[in-house]
Amino acid sequence: MTSIFEQALGDEFARLHPMMQRRFGVGLDSGEACVGRGVMSSIRRGPWWTVPFLQIGRLRNILVPDVGRDVPFVIENYPYRDGLGRETVTFVRSYTVPRRRRAGRRPVRFDATMVLDEGRVLDYLGTHQHLAVDLDLTVDAHGGLVLRSEAQRFHEGPVSFRFPMLFSGRAELHEWWSDDDRSFHVDLEVRNHRFGFLFGYRGTFTCEWLAASDAPSRLKPRRTEARL
Repeated sequence: MTSIFEQALGDEFARLHPMMQRRFGVGLDSGEACVGRGVMSSIRRGPWWTVPFLQIGRLRNILVPDVGRDVPFVIENYPYRDGLGRETVTFVRSYTVPRRRRAGRRPVRFDATMVLDEGRVLDYLGTHQHLAVDLDLTVDAHGGLVLRSEAQRFHEGPVSFRFPMLFSGRAELHEWWSDDDRSFHVDLEVRNHRFGFLFGYRGTFTCEWLAASDAPSRLKPRRTEARL
């Protein structure tokens, strides 16, 4: 069995830079987790009216309301099998924003868990997997990965509906390896087609790989959502 990303990309996976192949080869079959540590050179958000939207997302670790420069962060990718038997990979990011550190407050978290559904990676966002997002993955000319969010569904108790994109944003993430500084680079922007830029970050990090066949409980969602 190959990783969920290799299955989603198919032959395109071989076009990734070898370091990107290792990073996105994390899975139960590889028996490895990937923990990245680095610095976000910038974390940005849109105009003032985006703040309430971001603050609501913060309650379930879906969005990051803080901004800053040179912000230390950690990203933890662990494979595990969820309660529904699906191979899952955590994408949990923790940000140590300076003003929160000075106040003795815990880092901000952005939680995501990814599974494979009919050949496409599905991203569950938040501590309770409330938001399910289809991801489109492509490989750029330099062996980097480009991830674009597509349709989104909201699930909470008996409520389930396709989330109107008028009230949400589409994410585009570029991640690549640089042989110059021997580091991974990441650049994310979230935009609404009518209101423009909502949120984004840009940074660099290095990784260590750890033997793993399960994820720590602190990284797993509090609720596993069966709906796709």
